[in-house]
Amino acid sequence: MLPALAQAQGNQAQGNQKFENLDRIDGLVAMTVGANLGEPGGPAAPVDRRLRLAACPTTPSVEGPIFGAAMVKCEALGWRIRVPLMTGSAAAASGPLPRTASAYGAANRYVRPAPAAAKEAVVRKGDPVQLMAGNSVFSVSRMMVADEDGAMGETIRVREDKKSAPIFAQVVEMGVVRIPGFNNF
Repeated sequence: MLPALAQAQGNQAQGNQKFENLDRIDGLVAMTVGANLGEPGGPAAPVDRRLRLAACPTTPSVEGPIFGAAMVKCEALGWRIRVPLMTGSAAAASGPLPRTASAYGAANRYVRPAPAAAKEAVVRKGDPVQLMAGNSVFSVSRMMVADEDGAMGETIRVREDKKSAPIFAQVVEMGVVRIPGFNNF
């Protein structure tokens, strides 16, 4: 009886190793962005516990923030997921989110924080803005029109004219936006 129980537990442990540890992913994202779950600049919610990602043989890489999210990738297996981040910076963190209960199942639930005080918009809908892209070696800019209001650091839609497709850009300063994904220049 005991050997059968030990073997069943061994098989269960092997079964758990087939999938990526989602708590590990939550920790990697928090370390990379420098803020914990629910803090400004940190993950907006834990990684969905229904995900069954194949266990990555190496440590998954985390990139971001890119368009308000961190990208977690396993290069060896080819999977990647997007983890939405809270707006704001880690320097202005007010502490972790309160948990709704301490029971195991409920401990993974979170409470949405109260909306933060609105930042002052430095770009208004309809304002002409300079769209910039580039890095330390080159830069390209183009005049665009803002489709929505935006404060410093927020991502907004801009377009060349009313008929063109929108482009997402991050507000850098009054009248200047840049395309995320390029190194700061």
